[in-house]
Amino acid sequence: MSQLELRGIRIQLRSQSSPLIELPELTIQQGEIVVLMGPSGSGKSSLLHWLVGDSLPEFDCSGEIRVGGVRVDALPTQARRIGLRMQQPWLFPHLTVRENLQCAQRGTETPAERARQLQACLDAFGIAHLSEQAPDVMSGGQAARVALARAILNQPAVMLLDEPFSSLDTATREEVRAWTFAQLARQGLPTLLVTHDIQDIPEHAQVIYV
Repeated sequence: MSQLELRGIRIQLRSQSSPLIELPELTIQQGEIVVLMGPSGSGKSSLLHWLVGDSLPEFDCSGEIRVGGVRVDALPTQARRIGLRMQQPWLFPHLTVRENLQCAQRGTETPAERARQLQACLDAFGIAHLSEQAPDVMSGGQAARVALARAILNQPAVMLLDEPFSSLDTATREEVRAWTFAQLARQGLPTLLVTHDIQDIPEHAQVIYV
């Protein structure tokens, strides 16, 4: 069963004497969403980048990360099985949607199986009609959908969302927000969402303020 467990988490700038974030204990079960809420500069995004294994030379970060009961904080990024959807979609501009998604696929399956998985993803996320388009001709909402599809196609056991709706206009934001939470519920992934906007908090989510 997918589960994210954090123990003794501490995120601190090396230039400061006190931590930005301390999480003594947090468990996110399969299908649950926990929201980490706070102002800009409070260390929320840095926490997510540390969880996926990114190097943060300006920070001292410590604690225990477990995914599905397995400790992963000493493992490389790909081995952690933690997906991250950042503030911007960050799609490769010179590639089509299909090619962007192919970049996220693991290389353990046969070419036929990867093609089947890719088409299933395009269909499930309602973006099959965009498959041959380049990112620069898509709307913000379409790019947001492709970015989430790419993150999930990488088969994570846990999903992290870093202000995923902040770059969208109001009307698109509401639509993409509802669509995103519906997709996460369908996948059953434990999810940690970072935001500073109370409107981004889904119903029944646990909220932690930093």
